[in-house]
Amino acid sequence: MQLSHGGESSPTGAPVARWSVEQVLALAPDAASRKAGTRLGGAGPWSGTGSDASGAVWGLCKGSGSTPYRTVVDTTGLAYACSCPSRKFPCKHALGLLLLRVSDDGAFRPAEPADWAEEWLAGRRARAARESSPAAGGDSARGPADPVAARKRAERRAERVTSGAQELEQRLGDLLRGGLAATDRSGYGQWEETAARMVDAQAPGLAARVRELGAITGSGSGWPVRLLEECGLLHLLGTAWLGRDRLPDPLAATVRTRVGLPMSAEGPPVRDQWLVLAQYDTPDGKIVARRIWLYGRGSGRTALLLSFGAAGRSPAQALPVGATIDAELTPYPGGGQLRAELGEQFGATTAVGPPPGIAAAAAPAVYGNALRDDPWLDAWPVTLRDVIPVPSKDGWQLADARADAHAEAHAGTRTDAPTGSALPIAPAALSRPGLWKLVALSGGGPVTVFGEIGHRGFDPFAAWDPGEEEGAGTTGGSVVQLV
Repeated sequence: MQLSHGGESSPTGAPVARWSVEQVLALAPDAASRKAGTRLGGAGPWSGTGSDASGAVWGLCKGSGSTPYRTVVDTTGLAYACSCPSRKFPCKHALGLLLLRVSDDGAFRPAEPADWAEEWLAGRRARAARESSPAAGGDSARGPADPVAARKRAERRAERVTSGAQELEQRLGDLLRGGLAATDRSGYGQWEETAARMVDAQAPGLAARVRELGAITGSGSGWPVRLLEECGLLHLLGTAWLGRDRLPDPLAATVRTRVGLPMSAEGPPVRDQWLVLAQYDTPDGKIVARRIWLYGRGSGRTALLLSFGAAGRSPAQALPVGATIDAELTPYPGGGQLRAELGEQFGATTAVGPPPGIAAAAAPAVYGNALRDDPWLDAWPVTLRDVIPVPSKDGWQLADARADAHAEAHAGTRTDAPTGSALPIAPAALSRPGLWKLVALSGGGPVTVFGEIGHRGFDPFAAWDPGEEEGAGTTGGSVVQLV
């Protein structure tokens, strides 16, 4: 992707999207980096700034020492380099450089890169060329691994997972015979011990679900019902693994993914103009998982990029919400699976509006259809068009602006009960500041919202300005992140 002032032509002749302050700050690994980067977003500490037609920007940032920090960003692949000692990625200087580009495009005069910037850019692009060229020693030049040894390793692991699934079935049977109410007295220890057994069986997916069961016990009114529901899904996954040979290939691939077996992206890559819908981080044990949702303008496909960062470090992959990238994605196998791997990126980004959406009343059916391919789905991504956030008895809901039943809600009348034309907002979203951003953006009028719908409601991730039309050109800044 390429940074540009709104409407400026790219080297390919197409208009490119201007990044907003919010989009740049979304790249920050933590709140402290966002705050520090914002302080460096003015022209004061910077000198020697410049940009070139390939999408690189660079500059010298004055620090506490006598030598300024050398910072360069390759926006075509969104990579950063800085001479500062920070271990955060990107560092505050890279964020400040990008923020300066947003606020003062005139500070970046077209020029040939400085020697130190050119050295890093040349090395980066040479490595990319080697990796993509078999003759230059790329991955494909090393040849495939020993297929016999790989098959034996896979068979040994499958045997261990099978033993773990059989043990889990026995423990679930004992749990039901003893009564779910008894689990409140036995504490979390039994769940952790069972999860540890699943880790020993090399089934991390089963272990994660067992730990989730432990969190349900005693979690509030109606917890036995929720525990029974999750036990049923875990039983379904265990029996599906034991009978995987009788399943259709896509569903069998989904089961292998759900129990925790590693899968690789395969199949033909899909090249498209991919709109970045949302990006957010969630803790996953001792690591941080980053999820980036994309929508293909030509294919109409929604895809998920998943990356991980070690404790205290942000995942390396980052894309600004609202931008569009011309790139190839390679999907992972499995029925209902949306995960993909980002491949080669081409050219510049284009300026587009929000993705097409559906009415709120149609969203539950979309989630229901997805469950046919993957019964263990907690939620499914959808874009809702013409919805209005309105208060309800238990929190908030997104009402269909086109439904007659919600004409009064549009006029400011309180709606206390969800109907078929409204979706309750998920409890997890009620405590986030993004909910009030959504309410303020709407102002009582219809908006387009992207998020996930699940059995507990709709979780909003991003929203577009009410005046933004589907597919319309824009100079950027119209998308509001809600996570």
